[in-house]
Amino acid sequence: MRISGTGIAGALAATATPANCQSLATTEQFTQACQAFAKDVQIPNSTFVSADFIPANTTLQFPNVDPACSRPSQFVSVPLCRVQANITTSSASGLHFEAWLPQNWTGRFLSTGNGGLGGCVQYDDVEWTASLGFAAVATNNGHDGMTGLPFLNNPEVVEDFAFRAVQTGVVVGKDVTKAFYGKAFTKSYYLGCSTGGRQGMKMVQDFPDLFDGVSAGAPAMNFNNLNTWSAHFLVVTGSNTSDTFVSEALWDVVHKDMLSQCDEHDGLADGILEAPDLCRYQADGLLCGNGVAQDGACLTVKQVNTVNTIFSDMKSPNGTVLYPRMQPGSEAAGAFKSYYNGQVSDKSDWVKYVVMADPNFDLTKFTPDLWGRSDALNPSDIATTKADISAFRDRGGKLLHYHGTMDAIISSDNSPRYYESVRAALKQEPAELDAWYRFFRISGMGHCSGGPGAHYIGNQRKQLAFPGRQDESVLMAMVRWVEQGQAPDSLTGTAFVNDTQGGDVAFTRRHCRWPTMNKFMGGDSNSADSWSCVAYNATT
Repeated sequence: MRISGTGIAGALAATATPANCQSLATTEQFTQACQAFAKDVQIPNSTFVSADFIPANTTLQFPNVDPACSRPSQFVSVPLCRVQANITTSSASGLHFEAWLPQNWTGRFLSTGNGGLGGCVQYDDVEWTASLGFAAVATNNGHDGMTGLPFLNNPEVVEDFAFRAVQTGVVVGKDVTKAFYGKAFTKSYYLGCSTGGRQGMKMVQDFPDLFDGVSAGAPAMNFNNLNTWSAHFLVVTGSNTSDTFVSEALWDVVHKDMLSQCDEHDGLADGILEAPDLCRYQADGLLCGNGVAQDGACLTVKQVNTVNTIFSDMKSPNGTVLYPRMQPGSEAAGAFKSYYNGQVSDKSDWVKYVVMADPNFDLTKFTPDLWGRSDALNPSDIATTKADISAFRDRGGKLLHYHGTMDAIISSDNSPRYYESVRAALKQEPAELDAWYRFFRISGMGHCSGGPGAHYIGNQRKQLAFPGRQDESVLMAMVRWVEQGQAPDSLTGTAFVNDTQGGDVAFTRRHCRWPTMNKFMGGDSNSADSWSCVAYNATT
């Protein structure tokens, strides 16, 4: 693929400014470069290409964005050249591509990911990374919106979603970057969480030469079974009129009982589990003596079975673990609204539109044999479970993997399972893996953000503890690892009073890398120095 365009090198040369000193360009020169690029940039297989200079402190409006994306506008804090294109990926599919090229370019390239069923450009991630000097790219992952409807009977759109949109966006984005700045990038990075985490892992597994550093949070790996697991909760709980249903008030009772059993495994009863794998929770002790549920007090036999099933691995009829249990603690972080409310989950679209190819499929008819159907289908190996990622290791790549331990959408038990599969496949012990692959559990963090723990780790702009201290972010920790060889021993997180970003600090934690856990050693529990990463006997 060859992308043409004079870009900034031509504009700078016209004013006798050295072509390799992009950061020395005046705003006027940069504007001229972007305007010139708009006239002659050519991207193969594109039906629309534009390049627009965006001044600092501009609010872009997106009047045609799908409402499900919840992103009608985006504030732009730095001057940049915004390149857009609609790129054809097959006879039946295509994607929307964005490259945000900052005036003060550091020489770094970065691709962002998507979320959910992934038809939304994550503009906040693009702008944040561009403001830090990255040439940042993103796509709509091959379709618009957040439902599975575009997948129905269209395997090409599914292929874009599985891998092709990100891979195409990166290849095109690197060429656009080189054409605009007049030289290639120095280092290439990836940043994503949830679906974005899976996309990053997919690139590591199948396209190991694309990135020098990958930050993958709460990755939606084991994707086929993740979706059938998400859909199976309705069958387990029943509707809110079913005798198997557990009300939100009773889930509060379950949470308190779970804490009474497991909270002190890390040395402190603070409502946060540092190692939820040590909690083998059973709700049997909540059984009502008279067998009749009392809201806010106790559970019936069927309700106890509902809770115990949710906190048990999902298995095939032959006993194979298809997907790990929901980890204890999630019941206090939104799992009821996501999965336990007796309604069809929006996470079930994959089952309806891809696995069953039937938008009217009744998810109350969901049966165990559908797990096998989903696994067998596995379009474009979307499962994303390949354990042999030695090609990424051998070319010098660095993988920073993290997962919140109160994730109410994707069980955090799934991430250490993947780490251990890599460890087994490559026959490397953690001390060896540490050279290039590190996994961190973020205690008290929900799905990619939020929660009662020290979840402000800088994996997104909204997750910066203090917005002005960008160097404390997960992203810049990855940059230091790749460019300076400073591997992160832990990820420092902050919790704020009333969860107010940048406000009064409630406590801090240095989140440990697997396979160690954080343990309270005494002293001031709000200080990270009172905790230590220790070895322990994991049970998962």
